[in-house]
Amino acid sequence: MTRPPLLITPGDPRGIGAEVAVKAARRLDLDAVLIGDLDELRRVAPRLPVVSALTEGGGGLRALDPRESLGDAEPVEIAAIRLAVSACQRGAGRALVTGPIHKARLAARGFHHPGHTTFLGELCGVEEPVMAFVGGALRVSLVTVHLPIRRVAEALTTALVLRTLRVSDAELRARLGLPRPRLLVCGLNPHAGDGGLLGREELDVIAPAIALARAEGLTVEGPVSAEAAFRWMLDGRADMVVAMYHDQGLAPLKLIDFGRSVNWTLGLPIVRTSVDHGTADDLYGQDRADPASMEAAIQLALGLTA
Repeated sequence: MTRPPLLITPGDPRGIGAEVAVKAARRLDLDAVLIGDLDELRRVAPRLPVVSALTEGGGGLRALDPRESLGDAEPVEIAAIRLAVSACQRGAGRALVTGPIHKARLAARGFHHPGHTTFLGELCGVEEPVMAFVGGALRVSLVTVHLPIRRVAEALTTALVLRTLRVSDAELRARLGLPRPRLLVCGLNPHAGDGGLLGREELDVIAPAIALARAEGLTVEGPVSAEAAFRWMLDGRADMVVAMYHDQGLAPLKLIDFGRSVNWTLGLPIVRTSVDHGTADDLYGQDRADPASMEAAIQLALGLTA
């Protein structure tokens, strides 16, 4: 039985998304459809076959402009995601791999989501999808994502931490086949609060969530200081680190594996992965962008749907 193609949305047509998507797809010899701005895709790959529907084409790499079916009422990179998600939901796409979008440019055009994750949740009917990253030997999921640091503590709730633990555990079981995933939970404060001396979030919010997760049968350790958590995972003591905020999780992961790490959205009914970098406008049109992260995102998507 022929599998549906992988769907790739290159993202902002003024960034490097189309370049890295074409480079990576060709290196991996994919059966895939690039859904995005046709002029930009043709600039990068003039001979790329163009289809008007996902049902067209006999394999290989081809391009589709989402405005053919959705019109131009919203930015092309957003229409592309909308079309690709719909296709994956009905089985016309194997998985979705996304290139970088430019959050500030989209916000100026009325797009109200802070990034891909909440938009994907809206499209899939999932209230709180979980942002996670995979890089080398490290995996990390995030309890909060794109928030100013001063708002993180007030945003943390026991329910939110518990949901992140449940979703992380479920995805590691379902997608990676781990029978008892080991989750290692970071504290919010230095030294995981030092028994309340440096903050009470660990005692009042995080520890109760861990206790509830354990009562449900999840294998969870913590809260521990972030400085220890990632070293412990590298030593093989955990299958995923659960971080409380964006940079707590991504700074160590990208330090170790920058350029090859992958954004993986947990809790969706479809598989979605993405590059770990932005639009890199300064590299646009120079044919110098490194497709390593896009290749890694594609390979992870393929592995998760094998």
